[in-house]
Amino acid sequence: MKALVLEQYNKLVYKDWPDPVMADDEVMIEVKAVGICGSDVHGMDGSTGRRIPPIIMGHEAAGVIVSTGKDVEGWNPGDRVTFDSTIYRLDDWYTKKGLYNLSDNRMVLGVSPGDYRRHGAFAELVNVPQHILYRIPEGVSFTQASMVEPVAVAAHAVDLTPLDRKDTAVVIGAGMIGLFVIQVLRSKGCGKIIVVDLEDDKLALAKKLGADHTLNASKTDVKNEVYSLSENRGADVVFEVVGIADTVKMAIECARKGATVTLVGNLAPSVELPLQTVVTQQIRLQGSCAICGEYPMVLDMIARREVNVDAILSAEAPLSEGADWFRRLYNKEKGLLKVVLNPGS
Repeated sequence: MKALVLEQYNKLVYKDWPDPVMADDEVMIEVKAVGICGSDVHGMDGSTGRRIPPIIMGHEAAGVIVSTGKDVEGWNPGDRVTFDSTIYRLDDWYTKKGLYNLSDNRMVLGVSPGDYRRHGAFAELVNVPQHILYRIPEGVSFTQASMVEPVAVAAHAVDLTPLDRKDTAVVIGAGMIGLFVIQVLRSKGCGKIIVVDLEDDKLALAKKLGADHTLNASKTDVKNEVYSLSENRGADVVFEVVGIADTVKMAIECARKGATVTLVGNLAPSVELPLQTVVTQQIRLQGSCAICGEYPMVLDMIARREVNVDAILSAEAPLSEGADWFRRLYNKEKGLLKVVLNPGS
């Protein structure tokens, strides 16, 4: 098969690669669409330590089953499917507790952090276990289905967060996940959504997708503005979708007493916290990790057009041109959000 391989850091090569070997409980999928995730872009240069070459990256994908293992039931060649990015064991203690995203020895497709290597979907074929498969509803394209994973990440963060219909929410970071958080919040009936970013074009898109107010952090005092928009109390819930020290601090500053701050971004391995503020204002800090069962809900939301994934799509291109699109994303080309690659073209 053909694949886009990270041969060494900052070197992606479109080349021939051996076909995956399918286990008895797995299916083989012909990949029709695969999205470039921000974590792939950050992983390409080795800075995250989670994509040690050589590795075929890619975990946001959709396609058609071409063959099934002998133990597979209920799935057949020709089925249109997407799949979770996390491969987990069904007999794991956390999985049995309904927390498969935290399961021991879980693997993420397209990731090689050192203790495992699991090739992903930047290829013509990918093999995945049957228990992470989901059917693509009628009316949902392969490209749209390839964007289910980031929507599900956003939905998981919102589902973890106590939210009343009249609450004021702040979303810090209007990148792809942040834009999906906005849409999921709107679908849940959130009262007021305030979005913070540094780029006006992203803030304009946030407004289009459901934000009530947008704040450019380079041009305004974010804390004061949030307080003025929330009866001088602060936000009821805050979603930090960047993952660096400054934005985590901002998230805590924007929260009212007793609020919940959900940390979704994780660019920095560690950050300094204003501990006394968190303690004396009884702020609840929580992390949100990946996805834990949100795929069916999100697929339904996309099918019913409750979430607009097409608004996030910047470009579609052949997999053979993937290295160039990675370069453009890595260089933060203005206007680029989501790029989806098509292995068959």
